Amino acid sequence: MKKLGLIGGLSWSSTARYYDLINRAVQRELGGLHSATLLIDSLDFAEVARCTSSNDWDCAAGHMIGAAKSLEAAGAEALMICANSLHKVASQIESSIGIPVINIIDEIGAKLKADKIKAVALVGTSNVMMDRDYRQKLVQTGGVSLLPADAELAGRIDRMVYDELAAGKITRDAERYMKSELTDIAKEEVQAVVLACTELELIVDVHANVLPIYDSTIIHAAAGARFILNG
Repeated sequence: MKKLGLIGGLSWSSTARYYDLINRAVQRELGGLHSATLLIDSLDFAEVARCTSSNDWDCAAGHMIGAAKSLEAAGAEALMICANSLHKVASQIESSIGIPVINIIDEIGAKLKADKIKAVALVGTSNVMMDRDYRQKLVQTGGVSLLPADAELAGRIDRMVYDELAAGKITRDAERYMKSELTDIAKEEVQAVVLACTELELIVDVHANVLPIYDSTIIHAAAGARFILNG
């Protein structure tokens, strides 16, 4: 098996989900007592969030590059960033190391294209939903059109993620809010929803919605498992 490095802690609750999904995929494929060959550098999310909240992406990149170099030195043969928003600095990270970064946007786009999905709603924090670079890259890689960004929804998701979900706190109010929003989105002219926040799966049942839900965590983790198994 190949050795995969995860830059995690962004937040710890979603990193735990990555660890679970990747290990289950490897065990399912190989059987027995097999588990995934992983290295994890779990960052202090408070430090990284301090950078992103002030829109200081060079600061965020500094934390991420340090983790990437540590993982490469420890033997990782590829890296994954366990967060959507931090993919804003993915190219800076990749250019600082000698191993590939498995990009979450590329993987989502490839899945949408394979499923012949043409119109989607992108749902995540404001650093994703409102980010022109993320949206353009998804349009290019997936060959899709995107529903216009909803600033009010993005702001509410920010509060849920940073005040609750990143600390592992799950509330019925948050679950009800997301169910209502996804029901409203289903009335728009879209074929699917991209859940582009690695914490949102904690409060969204991806299998119980009117529209298909493309969960970025599940898609990205599957790509990580494929790398471990096949390189």
